[in-house]
Amino acid sequence: MLEIQQIRRDFDGVKSRLDKRGVDFGDHLRAALDADDQRKNAQTKLDANLSQMNQLSKEIGSLFKDGKKDEAERLKGRTAELKTEIKQLEDELKRAESNLFNSLTQIPNIPNKAVPSGKSEADNKEISHHGEKPVLDQNLPHWELAAKYDLIDFELGVKLTGAGFPVYKGKGARLQRALINWFLDQAREVGFEEVQPPILVNEASGFGTGQLPDKEGQMYHVTGDDLYLIPTAEVPITNIYRDVILDEKDLPIKNCGFTPCFRREAGSYGKDVRGLNRLHQFDKVEIVQIAKAEESYEKLEQMQNYVQSLIKKLNLPYRVLLLCGGDTGFASAMTYDMEVWSAAQERWLEVSSISNFETYQSNRLRLRYKDGDGKKHLAHTLNGSALALPRILAALLENNQHEGGIRIPEVLRPYTGFDNID
Repeated sequence: MLEIQQIRRDFDGVKSRLDKRGVDFGDHLRAALDADDQRKNAQTKLDANLSQMNQLSKEIGSLFKDGKKDEAERLKGRTAELKTEIKQLEDELKRAESNLFNSLTQIPNIPNKAVPSGKSEADNKEISHHGEKPVLDQNLPHWELAAKYDLIDFELGVKLTGAGFPVYKGKGARLQRALINWFLDQAREVGFEEVQPPILVNEASGFGTGQLPDKEGQMYHVTGDDLYLIPTAEVPITNIYRDVILDEKDLPIKNCGFTPCFRREAGSYGKDVRGLNRLHQFDKVEIVQIAKAEESYEKLEQMQNYVQSLIKKLNLPYRVLLLCGGDTGFASAMTYDMEVWSAAQERWLEVSSISNFETYQSNRLRLRYKDGDGKKHLAHTLNGSALALPRILAALLENNQHEGGIRIPEVLRPYTGFDNID
């Protein structure tokens, strides 16, 4: 959530950068300023009335002490009027605070100056391209390979739950588990501390990282307990630090965690959602950092380089995109996407997003740190997929197929216990 002081201090600058998203947020910004003006006005009047009430109470006490009962009773009449006015002002202040809060929650994060303007993924900027697209002896899509080698049963998942909930079997399940363990081990080697968080979170956690109210319709809601199934481990891991004041010397904090992830993906249809391309339940290893403002973009570059190193070790062709304003997530200031080449589908598949949220999440979370002088600052939060498994698995199956089966990348063989699927 943006800070109202930032909007007031640089309205034109904030609006100009929000324009990168391809939407005019001017009315929302002005509504936030109007609500803040109303809040300030109500607070000023309330403070004045409370001060007057306090002064009258002292005078009334003195008058009774001096035996001036009539004068004291006259002032008591005024205090009754003040109590009514104070109650009205308190209600007015609550309404203004609520209006301000609601206005701010409707405004997305301000894109970084380096983020290109644009309305959709067509306007994203390709930063780099790595690896050669394979030339294959056979060219079966991963869903056919999964059926041929009995790795994943999509129809059984439909029977048990519904579309988008596959069942991994045999070597398919072992390959899935191998990827998870390898991703976690790689993250630990570069300094990320592993946590195993809950996969259900409360509303406060969803709000803290920006999923609520923006993506409420995309989350599975357990209505009986008012809990939400997580769309990513980012939500519970980042919320570990909600309402926490950290010490500067402990930054950056680096966490990683594996969880199942759940997304309704409402409105997703067609060939692009076939097989593993878009699921309602999938596995992912997430990396999260809490950093100082002056270091956060250095950390963002380190994180995207780390994710690239994973894809390189898997020998998958990939490209790096800098998302335009219109394709950048609601809470993000800057996002890199990693896309791997799907040989059989002949298309790019997104496997990771690495984002810097600057203070947008920490303001919601009330996540701060104290510097050496004891002054408190909002921290910057970052996260990234390292990696999401479904499309990585799809690309591994498709790009490594050959007449004798499917080759397993060398780095995964100690984890799978086999080097070929046949």
